[in-house]
Amino acid sequence: MDQREYVRRVLEAYRATPGTCGLVRRPDRLLAAQLHERGVPIEAVENALVLAAARRLVRPAEAPPLALIRSLAYFAPVIEEVLALEVGPEYFHHLRHRIARLTVTR
Repeated sequence: MDQREYVRRVLEAYRATPGTCGLVRRPDRLLAAQLHERGVPIEAVENALVLAAARRLVRPAEAPPLALIRSLAYFAPVIEEVLALEVGPEYFHHLRHRIARLTVTR
């Protein structure tokens, strides 16, 4: 996948992630390009967004709301974590399903 398509997919996934403000800024584009240059698989980035969103959504109902995520950089540590994980794609499929259920009920 060329850099342009990679960046487009990363930013599209970022905008669609629950808890983000939905806006893309220049630093977000630069980080996406850097991830491409490093050879980070697009699936790892998408899975990191899912993992972070799931963690934010699975909170007690009485907990105060979290602020919106305003930068792709928020996910950088989670991307590194996902790269080191040894779990199958079914785990992230499960998280996607859970997020879909949680976002409908909130």
